[in-house]
Amino acid sequence: MATKTKPRFTGKRHRLDRPELLAPAGNLEKLKFAVHYGADAVYIGGQHYGLRSNADNFTFEEMKEGVEFAARYGAKVFVATNIYAHNEDLAGLEDYLRGLEEAGIAAIIAADPIIMETAQRVAPKLEVHVSTQQSTMNWQAVQFWKEEGMPRVVLAREASLEEIAEIKANVDVEIEAFIHGAMCSSYSGRCVLSNHFTDRDSNRGGCCQSCRWKYDLYEDDIQVYGMDEDQFTMGSKDLCMLENVPDLIEVGVDSFKIEGRMKSLHYVATVVHAYRQAIDSYMADPDNYELKEEWLHDIQKAANRPLNTGFFYDTPGAEDHIYGPEDKAAPYDFAGVVLSYDESTGLAVIQQRNHFKPGQEVEFFGPNGTGFKQVVGEITDEAGNKLDAARHPLQPIVMRCEQPVQPMDMMRKRIRP
Repeated sequence: MATKTKPRFTGKRHRLDRPELLAPAGNLEKLKFAVHYGADAVYIGGQHYGLRSNADNFTFEEMKEGVEFAARYGAKVFVATNIYAHNEDLAGLEDYLRGLEEAGIAAIIAADPIIMETAQRVAPKLEVHVSTQQSTMNWQAVQFWKEEGMPRVVLAREASLEEIAEIKANVDVEIEAFIHGAMCSSYSGRCVLSNHFTDRDSNRGGCCQSCRWKYDLYEDDIQVYGMDEDQFTMGSKDLCMLENVPDLIEVGVDSFKIEGRMKSLHYVATVVHAYRQAIDSYMADPDNYELKEEWLHDIQKAANRPLNTGFFYDTPGAEDHIYGPEDKAAPYDFAGVVLSYDESTGLAVIQQRNHFKPGQEVEFFGPNGTGFKQVVGEITDEAGNKLDAARHPLQPIVMRCEQPVQPMDMMRKRIRP
């Protein structure tokens, strides 16, 4: 093995004037929308070494395009290389890391020490952030990673605010914490259910999310779940710290991480936009900060499961898990993206993402102040032909908007009360 290099980071760098909002991006389009809707940084997966092999993931060419787009907003791009590598996984690692560096990636998120060491050695411009897969929970472990040259540690999801405060009091290093999204039913992702059921390794990018399946449940040979639609599940509720943004800021969390590289474009934009508003509002005037109900309502429009505060305040109990039929999904559906808008006519070109039709109420929202509801009037295709519905995927639709909209604004529709 090559001689280990001297750590390149010995202390905490200058902190941003506000905590970093770090968003997931499963593909290039999601990256652009995450940044446009307010993310300071995004984390993505490449073609290798990540834990979301079922995401679209990025080629080097897509990474370069994403980095260039993010740079226009002053944002950064990180790449997850957080598998626990087997011997056969290491072939090509050095070339892959050099490729990330050449693409302009700011940092990798790694769990395996050999990936960390190799990056420090062959791609010195890449920062190495310690992945949550390392289950880091205490300040002495954080100190260890600092001494190994890591400028940032992503804490285990099981870390409480009290523990984070103690870490920050003892170690001068950046701390990243998950603040929104799915929680693993296992301990920091150390699960082998997927391996057992499907021979897909959770810690090598193949998790089939067995904890989200529905099961027949037996007790003393008597079937108590599964006779009908009332099947047993064991998924955890989702994490949401939107109501507690001031606590996260005051305890010293440097990077607020949203989970969800597999989530939809609408989900990413909605969640990022809500946290962006909350963070900016608090940083602008902490003494007079007020949580707005509209931010919470927006989160619910994209929520997939019931929400809680995870481990930040207390250890979750049975009430924080889903042991029966899940609540219905979000009451809104992503309907379209604004491509262009003509102020003189009030007509917008909207790219269809889900079926909508005249007479339906829709809601427009965007990062630059767009936010209103209206009923869809007459719609046409770009040639002016009248349509009874927007039913073709990605078809450009022309419709009148009651208020101005901007490119990349989104349109959603209510699908249930």
